[in-house]
Amino acid sequence: MKYSAITGWGKCLPPAVLTNADLATFIDTDDEWISSRTGMKERRIAHVEASDLAHVAAVRALAAANRDAKDLDLIIFGSCTGDNIVPNSASRVQHLLGADSVAAMDLNTACTSGLYALSVASAMIKAGSAKRVLVIGAEKTSSVLDWVNRNVAVLFGDGAAALVVEASDTQQGLLGESLGCYAEARDSLFIQNYGGAFTNNPFCQATSWDFDGQDIFKRAVAGMVGASNQVLDDMGLSVADIDLVVPHQANSRIIDAVGRKLGVPTDRVFVNVERYGNMSAATVLVALVEAIEQGYVRAFSKILLPAFGAGLTWNSHLVQWGDRITPLAISDIELPPCDETALELIAPYLTQQRRQLQSQIESVQQTDLI
Repeated sequence: MKYSAITGWGKCLPPAVLTNADLATFIDTDDEWISSRTGMKERRIAHVEASDLAHVAAVRALAAANRDAKDLDLIIFGSCTGDNIVPNSASRVQHLLGADSVAAMDLNTACTSGLYALSVASAMIKAGSAKRVLVIGAEKTSSVLDWVNRNVAVLFGDGAAALVVEASDTQQGLLGESLGCYAEARDSLFIQNYGGAFTNNPFCQATSWDFDGQDIFKRAVAGMVGASNQVLDDMGLSVADIDLVVPHQANSRIIDAVGRKLGVPTDRVFVNVERYGNMSAATVLVALVEAIEQGYVRAFSKILLPAFGAGLTWNSHLVQWGDRITPLAISDIELPPCDETALELIAPYLTQQRRQLQSQIESVQQTDLI
C-alpha cells in the first residue's frame, strides 16, 4: 500500500503588519474589543499577489524536501482569492517555479482549501496517478475584504504555506480524513460582488460581506468536532493517541470550544491566531509549519488538523508524521521589498468601499423622501 508522506514544508508571510490599533483608526473598535472576541493582535497585508506568496512558500518547501520543482507531478493551489479565475493561479506558480509541463490546478473550498488540497494530493498518490505533489494554501483576503464591516475587517489576513507530499511505502502522512459541508447554510458567509455571477453586472461595485457570526461559530465548532471524532473512530484511535491538534485559526473562542469539546489539553493545541488572524486556506498549513519550526511536532507525531470554511465546508485530517522534523536544505528566496505600510496597502479598498457605502445611504435617503 502506498502512503503520502509530507517531506517538505514552507511558509510565506508578507512583511506589512496591520495591528488592532491600526484598525481602530478607521472603524469603531479597539484592541480590547478585538482581543477579547478573537484573540487577534495583528495580521499581515500582502503587497504582492497570492501566487507570489505561494511561490516563495513553495520554493522553501521544495528546499526542505531537497527536491527540484521539475520533480513534481502536480501542483494544487488551494485558495478562494487566487489572482485570476482564468487562467488559474496554480499555472502561475508552475511558471514561476520553472516546473515545465507539471499539472496545475486550483481548488476552492475557502478556509478548508489547503486541507482539501492535501486530500486530493494523497488520493492521487495512493491511486498511482502521481508520485510527488505540491500542496499550497495561499490567500490575499485583503483584496476582497469588507473593510467597512467591523465584524469581518478585524478577522482576516494574508499569507501562504506549502507542503511537498510524496509516495512512500512507510505508514505516514495523511492516514485518514473526514470532510463535509453544511450547504444549507452557505449564505452565512457570502462575499457579494465577487465571482462570475457578478462579472459585468452594472449594478455591482466593491465587495461586501454577509457574515452571520453566531451561525458560523455554532457550525464551525460542530463541524470540526464532529469531523475529528469521526476520523478518530474510523482509525480506531482516541484523543489520548493524538500528540498535537493544529486547528483552523478562525478565532480564539472557536479554538477553545473545539479543544474543550474534544477533551484535548490546551498544551496539545497549537495556536498562532494572535499574530496572523484568519488567513483562510493558508491558516492551518502556516500553523503546521510553525508547529514544526517551534518543536511541537516530533518524529512520528500524530497530528489532528480540523478546519472550517465558507460553503460551509468542514474537515478534520489525521496526519502521521515521519522521522524527519528538520529541512534537508534552506532556500534564501524572499518576497520583493515592501515600501508601504499595511494601512497604505488597504487604503484603495477602503476608499472604494466608503464611497459605495455613502452612495447606498444617499440612495436610501432619497427613496425615503419620495
